[in-house]
Amino acid sequence: MNAPDNIIDYLPIVITCFVAGGFVSLVIFGTHFLGPKRKSKVKLDVFECGIQPQGNARIPFSIKYFLAAILFVLFDVEIIFMYPWAVDFKVLHWTGFVEMLSYMAVLLVGFFYVLKKGALKFDMD
Repeated sequence: MNAPDNIIDYLPIVITCFVAGGFVSLVIFGTHFLGPKRKSKVKLDVFECGIQPQGNARIPFSIKYFLAAILFVLFDVEIIFMYPWAVDFKVLHWTGFVEMLSYMAVLLVGFFYVLKKGALKFDMD
């Protein structure tokens, strides 16, 4: 690797970071100090899509919604690992192809396990 000839080459990046940080700080503090400070019961009341709040917000519901979200993230992240393989597909030759087949096999075993356990079945009550 080549070392930078001069630290002055990074000066525009440093100036840009300071200007951006200064602007963000100015806007945040400026709106806080200059904005109106009118507090009322209506303003501080809970607002949920125009519907008046009623009852307890801690109503239990099915864990299957969380499970579906976690499974989506899990398999989505696993798919992301295929992109570097696809980019270097020609370089990896048969070794890379066999490795990806084994990777896909593990993913499919996990997916069929999830299906067999019924994690993606929802009872519509």
